[in-house]
Parts: sequence; C-alpha cells; structure tokens
Amino acid sequence: MSESPYSHEVTAENFEKIVIQGSRQAPVLVDFWAEWCQPCKMLMPVLAKLADDYRGKFILAKINTEEQQGLAAQFAIRSIPTVKLFKDGQPVDEFMGALPEAELRKFLDRHIPRESDNLVAQARLLLQQGETAAAQDILTRARAEDPDNPQVGPMLIELHAQLGDIDSAEAEIEALPLDQREKPEITALRARLQFARIAAQTPTAEARAGEPDLSSETSYRLAAHKVLQEDYETALQMLLELMKKDRQYGDDAARKAMLSLFEMLGTEHPLVGQYRNKLFNLLH
Repeated sequence: MSESPYSHEVTAENFEKIVIQGSRQAPVLVDFWAEWCQPCKMLMPVLAKLADDYRGKFILAKINTEEQQGLAAQFAIRSIPTVKLFKDGQPVDEFMGALPEAELRKFLDRHIPRESDNLVAQARLLLQQGETAAAQDILTRARAEDPDNPQVGPMLIELHAQLGDIDSAEAEIEALPLDQREKPEITALRARLQFARIAAQTPTAEARAGEPDLSSETSYRLAAHKVLQEDYETALQMLLELMKKDRQYGDDAARKAMLSLFEMLGTEHPLVGQYRNKLFNLLH
C-alpha cells in the first residue's frame, strides 16, 4: 500500500525539506515515536487518518527516535510520543501522549486556516470602520457556515460591546470554552463590560469630575464613564478617593472596580503598578 501524500517518514537528510521548508507552505505535525512505544502505536493511525481527512491542510512527519537519535536530541525529546507542530520553519505548539481524536482535532484547528477565517477578517475590518450592521451580517454567516470556528465568538463579543448590548456580549463570553474565557483579551473585555453596565445606569451629564459633594454612587458611576472614555488615570484616582471617603460603599465596590481595571489594562500598563502601590498603601 502506498504512503499517503500527506504523511512522510522523516530523517536527518530530509528534515529540512519536509519540516522546515514544508511548514512555510502548510503546518507540519512532527510525531516523535519508537517501535517499542505502545502509546505511539495507538496514536500514529489516528494522526494518519487525520492527515488524510484534512487533505493537505497539514502534513504529518514521522520521526523514529531510535533511528534518528540526533533529531530527538536536537528537540530535547524526553518522552514519547511527543508531537510538535511547525509553522513558518519554527515549532509553535506541542503535546505529549496519545490524545483522543476529538482533542487532536481541537489542537489542529487552533493552527490550520479555515475558510470562515476570511469572513471573520472581513467582519473585523468592518467593525473597525464602524460598519456594525454589515459586520454582524458577516459574523452570522460565519457562525452558520462554521459554528466551531473559535474566532467567531470573540468577534461577536466585540460587536455587541460596540453596540452597547451588554447582555448579549456577556452571554457570548459565557458560551466560550473555558480555555478561551481565561485568555487575557477576553478577561479584559469582560471587565470593560462590567464598567459599561455600571456607566449605563447614569448619564454622563449628571455629574462631572471635580464637582464638590458628589455622592458615592455618582462618583462610582462617573469613574466607570472615565474607563469607557479611556481616561484610566482619572478613573483610578476617583476610585481611590472613593475608597478613602466611603470604604463600605457597595460592599467595597471601589476596590473591586480598581482590581477589575488592573485586570483590564494588564500587568504591563504603567498605571497598574503605580495604582497597585497606592492601593496597597491605603489598605495597609
């Protein structure tokens, strides 16, 4: 039986051509295995089946670690099976052990371009241009054609947030798989939605920063408006002042809001380190 055109035995002599050069055309999945390894023998036919199922969207490269010890040492293979995925000449992801087919498909789908990705890219451009209705139409089409595309959910969250539809945006977040929900960009967006919900309860005209004798509730909501206006320093200062004035407001709402804003901005933002120190000094 002839070998599949999507699966190759790889040696030191053809590694550069098949894996390095080949991964510049399509992802290459490199399976490090050995004859004595039972999990390897369980995994290999599943990988071969997937290579045929995906019909060239990725190439399977099989490296026998007993015969190709130099390659195994080069990539510090400590246990087998170890599977590394190469793109553009570099390893970008890996797993160890014999995963079930469903998990393997999830692993591959994170790296293999999908036809619906073009629709998501179009929607992203339209959203940046403020064409929300057109973007929504395209995302609805992308979800209908490819409901498992992991890019569609986050884009719909951005769309609903831009439209001010907080409930729909939060529902989309809750519908994401757990690993996606925990990504920094989704965590930041969830925090922004919390501030949008707070701000929606009070119009900006009701109060302005610097006015004397603002109520705690007005200060809190005005700080949320400042977040949405990307005036983060003013928002953090207002929340800090609210803590000093009325620590009990809203069950410590000002401190919780500051922590949400830290999460939204990310640890590298200069305001985060500055106001973490101020918050620490106030608390201690």
